Amino acid sequence: MPELIVNNGSYAINGILMDKDGTLLDFVSMWGSWSEHMLRHFGRQLVAELRQSGRARQLESGLEPGQELLFTESHLWGTVHGPDGAVIDYDRNGPLAMGTMGELFTLLTWRGYHSGLSWAKAKELAELSGRLAAAELERARPVRPIAGVLAFLEACHAQHIPLGVVTADDTLAAEKHLEWLGIRHLFGAVVGTDQVGRGKPFPDMLELACGKLSIDVQGAAVIGDTNGDMIMGQAAGARLCIGLHSKQAGAAELLPDADYIIGAYDELRLKGAAE
Repeated sequence: MPELIVNNGSYAINGILMDKDGTLLDFVSMWGSWSEHMLRHFGRQLVAELRQSGRARQLESGLEPGQELLFTESHLWGTVHGPDGAVIDYDRNGPLAMGTMGELFTLLTWRGYHSGLSWAKAKELAELSGRLAAAELERARPVRPIAGVLAFLEACHAQHIPLGVVTADDTLAAEKHLEWLGIRHLFGAVVGTDQVGRGKPFPDMLELACGKLSIDVQGAAVIGDTNGDMIMGQAAGARLCIGLHSKQAGAAELLPDADYIIGAYDELRLKGAAE
């Protein structure tokens, strides 16, 4: 059985299950872009609707219609915005990092309702904004691999280590993003939150993915960038839960349930079964 070596600890493993966003692909380049599109479209539609009813003043302060929503709604999804409104960081344990698409849409719908729209109208605007943001994402394909991940995946593939993806994203979207990166073929299983009754931090996705890979979850390693990934792994009884966080300051507080925390993939080494 191959061994995964981290911080001088060596662990025999039968497979590796990985989160997608923030673990395989750069989170901000992908979901920061999507969030900007989503909030911009929703904000503009929200202001337009409120203007018709004479209730738009609380959202306007001389900015372009909808722009203030982008600047002031960071707390909705746990995003951090720069002066120009661009997403520059995110809360690893916030809604955008850990929530499902359905949950994010519900938060945006609530924002519309809280501003004075009916729940039905707010849902319509959120759904329309989602379609527009998805179309822009499809055109731009703003995906970038996490530094070092491609070499690590290829090393796993060379050692014939089964690999799987467990993500809060929907399965079809996740597979498309992996295709954009050119790495879909390296994974024997891709499990999105739409395949299970309970998503992260519950163990259901991990157990399902291990079943698809025909491996025992007790021998699998889990790699993720949120504590929800770590809780999922611990709940399923995974062999090892590794948290990935490039900013080591405060990482222990953000990933308290990780067995190990690494700042980059070059901190992991593989040892073949025959070595």
